Amino acid sequence: MNISKKEYAQLADRYSAPSKLYITVPKAFVIGGLICCTGQFFNDLYIMIGNDADTASAYTSITLVLISALLTGFGQYERIAKHAGAGTLVPITGFANAVVSPALEFKTEERVIITPSQKCRCFRRVC
Repeated sequence: MNISKKEYAQLADRYSAPSKLYITVPKAFVIGGLICCTGQFFNDLYIMIGNDADTASAYTSITLVLISALLTGFGQYERIAKHAGAGTLVPITGFANAVVSPALEFKTEERVIITPSQKCRCFRRVC
C-alpha cells in the first residue's frame, strides 16, 4: 500500500483520538511525583538505618527497579502507565518496565528464558 505522507497524516488524524492535555499532563506530573516521593522515602529510610548517602541511593534505585519489575510481572505497571503516561516513563521505574516487559513476551512454559540475543534486544529498546 503506497500512500503519501499527506494521506498518512490525514488517516492518522482521523483515527487517533486527540489527547486532553489539561487532564493527562497533571496526572503524569502527580504520579511521577508520587514515584519520586516513594524513592525519597526509601532513601531516607536507608539513611536512617545507618547507610551513607551513596549506598542509600544505590539501595533506593534497586528497590524502585525491583518494585516496578514486580508490578510489570503482575500486569499492574501497564495499568498505572495507562493513566500516568510519561509520569511512569521518566523515572528509573520506566527502565525496569522496559527491561522486564520484553522478557515476559518470551515467556515459555511458565518460565522466563532469555537468550543473549534477546537480552541485547531488550537493552536496545531502552537505549
